[in-house]
This record gives sequence, C-alpha cells and structure tokens, in this order.
Amino acid sequence: MKFHSAVIRYGVMLMIAAWPAVAIADITKPNIVFILADDLGYGDVGCYNPESKVNTPHLDHLAKEGMRFTDAHSPSTVCTPSRYSLLTGRMAFRTGNKSVFTGAGGPNMIEEGRLTLPAMLKQQGYTTAMFGKWHVGLTFLDHEGKPIVSNKLDAIKRIDYSRAIPDAPIHRGFDYFFGTACCPTTDWLYAFIDGDHIPEPPTKIIDKSKIPINPYTNDMRDGWIAPDFDPVEIDGIFLDHSLRFLEQHVKAHPDKPFFLLHSTQAVHSPSLPGKAFQNKTDAGPHGDFIAQFDSNVGTLLEKLDELGLSENTIVMVSSDNGPEVWSVTNMRKDHQHDGARPWRGVKRDQWEGGHRVPFIVRWPKRIPTASTSDLTMCLTDAMATCAGLVGAKLPNDAAEDSFDLSPVLLSKAQNESIRPYTLHQTWTFDLAIRKGDWKYLDHKGSGGNNYNRFPDLVKYILPEKAPDAPGQLYNLADDPGETTNLYFEKPETVKELKGLLEESKSSGRSAPVRE
Repeated sequence: MKFHSAVIRYGVMLMIAAWPAVAIADITKPNIVFILADDLGYGDVGCYNPESKVNTPHLDHLAKEGMRFTDAHSPSTVCTPSRYSLLTGRMAFRTGNKSVFTGAGGPNMIEEGRLTLPAMLKQQGYTTAMFGKWHVGLTFLDHEGKPIVSNKLDAIKRIDYSRAIPDAPIHRGFDYFFGTACCPTTDWLYAFIDGDHIPEPPTKIIDKSKIPINPYTNDMRDGWIAPDFDPVEIDGIFLDHSLRFLEQHVKAHPDKPFFLLHSTQAVHSPSLPGKAFQNKTDAGPHGDFIAQFDSNVGTLLEKLDELGLSENTIVMVSSDNGPEVWSVTNMRKDHQHDGARPWRGVKRDQWEGGHRVPFIVRWPKRIPTASTSDLTMCLTDAMATCAGLVGAKLPNDAAEDSFDLSPVLLSKAQNESIRPYTLHQTWTFDLAIRKGDWKYLDHKGSGGNNYNRFPDLVKYILPEKAPDAPGQLYNLADDPGETTNLYFEKPETVKELKGLLEESKSSGRSAPVRE
C-alpha cells in the first residue's frame, strides 16, 4: 500500500511539474496577424518598385525585418474569389460560383462545414478575429425570413435588419467580426456588420455630392447608407477595431494565441484617404491612399511593440489582386507612378500585373531579416503554411490547393520549388497554370478587361504575334512582359501544362493527397 501511495504521489508530482511546460508550450504558439490590402499593386510598394512615387516606409521596414517574396500571387485577379481562396486554401473556381458580390448578394461562398483558416487555428487554441472587408458573400433575410440573394439596389430595401446573418464570418471560424459585407465604399450596402447583425441600418441613399470628384473616385454606387457610416474614414474605423482587439485580448487572455485578419478598404477605388492623410503625398488622392495603408501597417506594428507581442507574432502583408484599371492609368499619366510595374496587365487580367502581388512576412528571430525569396507561391498557401507553423494537421478534404511554405520561412529549405505548379483564375473562370518559368493561359486575351472598352487601356494593347492561337504560352524568364506567345513554337510544353491543368480540375486539387 505504501508503495502504491508513493507511486501515486510521484505521478502527481510529475503531472504538476508538467503543467507549466504545457502552458509554456501553448504560450509560445505564435500569434498571427494577416494584413490584407485591396488592389495594392506590386509596383505600389517601395521595396518592390524603386521608381514608386509614393513612400511606403513601414512596408519597406517590415521587409527589412523579415522575408519579401518576389513571385507571390493572389489566387484570382479580383477580390471575391481571392478572399474565398485565402480563407479556405482552395481555388474558388472549384465552387462553380462566378459571383463578385455586391449589396445583399449571397450566400456565403464558403460552404457550411468547410474547414477555414480561422477555424483551423481555433482548433489549435487560437482566438480569431477579423475586421474590415468580407466580400465572400452573405445571406441577408427579408421580413418573412427568406434569403434575398441579390446584387441589386432594390434588394437593400428588403433586408430585415432585426434578423441575424446566418452565414456571417463568425459562423465560418471567426470569434469576432466587425466590417462590411462587400467593398466598403463601392457597393449598394453602406453599413457596418458587428458579429452577425447590422446594428445601425441604412436609412437613405448616399449623398455623393460630398465625395470629391476626380478620376480616382468614379467607382461608388448609389447605395443605401447608415447614419454612422463615413466613407472617408472607413480604414480608420477598421484600424481602431483591430487595435482595440489587440489591447483587450492581451488583458483578458495574455496566455492565449490569436489570429487577426485586418482587411482594408485601401487602396480600392474610390480613392478616399482619411482626412489626416489627404494631400500628404505628391501623388494625388490615390498616392495619399497608398500612404494611409502604409501608415496603418505601421500603427499595427507599433501596437504589437507596445503590447510586447512583436517577438512572438508572425505578421503577413499582401493584396487580394493587382491594381485597378483607372488607378494605374491615371497614376501613370498624372504622377508617373506605375502600380503594376514591371508587369503587363492590371486587376482582372490573367497577365502578371493582375495577380502578382506584394507578400511580406516577419517573425523576429525565426524568419531571417532582409531576406528575399523567389519561390512561386499563392495566397492559398496561407492555410497550410499557418498549419505548419503551429503544428496543425490538415485533413485531406480541406485546403486542396494549399502548400506549406514554413520550411522556406524558417530557413529549413532553400528556394527550391515547393509547388509543382501554380493555378491562376479570373472572375470569368478563365484559367492559367504556371510551372517554373513557363506560364500557360488557357484562353485568348486578358481573361478579364476588354482593352477596347477603356480608352485609357487601348494604348497598352500589344501586337498579337500568334493571333490564331487558342491559348497563350510565355517564358517569364526570357519574356517577363508576356509579349511573345510561344503557343505554336512549343507544342509539347503547351500539351504538358494543359494536361496538368485538366488533371487539377478533374482531381479537385493541386496539393498532394494528405495521409
């Protein structure tokens, strides 16, 4: 009996001794902050474009403190599918839904039951929060409790604001959400969502006479606006919520890791910088807007420092697609600033300018400072990478297009290819595939913009050297500007890439099957 008592006491002592180790292990799980810009181009950031006319000191400094990817891509050339793919690790064309949501458009593209990036992190003990633009679709209900699911202005008048949104972000993995359904200052519904309700419903049509009239503010619909909704100060409001979340989380749960997705309005058209940022650059309202985004990144980094969180927080910054047509064309003309530099194409285009984006990652003492990676990656990789960084195991029926980049971030692997190939898509479901230096577009033209429709784009139409080709093949090492279509000159390469594309479509995945 004495022997057994001694064993029990010894076992209890071991358990007690182990408890602090377990707590420490939990504490050392890294916090993750993902800052997602809207329509921020590769050439809009100083550390990517030495000819930029807008200073981005905070982004440049972040790159010096971490790793800058030079061959990073948004999953799509427009926002809704890119955001779906970031949150699920899955290419959006697999859903069959071509919608870019506006107003009361829905339902949520993220299927109920599908594992998301925040839900995966919640399983690992994280508190998850998102503040800003959602734009992956939401189901608004009318006064009879029926889903509206319409992108039209009249649909806003049918919303019963007393009813909860059944597929809000807090029902897809986030503990907290405050933001907007769609593009904050573009779409029909100018109102804030808190959790799964709109606490301050819209009451009237927006008065656009109060909005500056210039070439950078031509993308605002005549929607319904709530009394507490100030289009000029949207990004400041989102920033305040993210800062408040960080402060409150540290006070309430100092030992618990968190995931924060800060999703901005900047620098989506209309370019409406906050009052504190107006006329702060020599590059007009859009330059001011880029500067505001950079400043907000700096403010979030300063808050992490202030709260003692920086050392154990992974910060990621990127954009949902390339820069907008009128932002690029007017900035080139007015300020000699090229948000797409050095690539061909802009937002909506399958060419590089439509989806090659900035991607910067910092984790002090873990990710090498002032490092650069030329690894081809996609924002779908965020989910598998975060899983790798926190020790989570992804199931086989999730993140089907997501690859774990953590070995590259932690210098456990060099820049050898982790992805055998990378998929690209436009909002029309035109597809492309990239393998090494070779890029195959399975369609004619840009896959997005009609260059004859926009007078300012006509001048950028390039001579088509293979006008009869049903697709496009470029070698980005020799021809980064995608000027020479090699479709007929390299038929075996076309066959290989088209075969890989078809295989990916039929198999439902590009990532390997997980055991």
